[in-house]
Amino acid sequence: MAANADSAPSPAAVAPLSVKKENLTPTNSKIAELSESRAELLNRIQNLKNDLQSWRSKLDTQVKSYRDELSDLKKTLNVEVDQLRSEFQELRTTLQQQQEDVTDSLKNLGLQDVSEDVKGTKDSKVEGENM
Repeated sequence: MAANADSAPSPAAVAPLSVKKENLTPTNSKIAELSESRAELLNRIQNLKNDLQSWRSKLDTQVKSYRDELSDLKKTLNVEVDQLRSEFQELRTTLQQQQEDVTDSLKNLGLQDVSEDVKGTKDSKVEGENM
């Protein structure tokens, strides 16, 4: 009988094997669920990376477009400012020439003394006010 007892497994030895198999089944399903969740998360991350790259590309395009537009506006503004400066300089020169022409005309008409008297009167009034 000792030979029989040694060859047949005891009920205590069989129980832990069946418990281990039962414990492995939920573990395997959990691993499968985790693997599936991991794959979903990796897919979401990849989609977010793609969205971010697309957003950056669009933003870069907009920034370049705005910079080009600003550069064009700056050039146009500089040209217009230069034109205005030139026109004001021409106007200043024209006014100075007209003033000289009027002064010369007054001298020719003999009104130089009158204009100097008027100027002298104004100067004396200003000096009197300053004192």
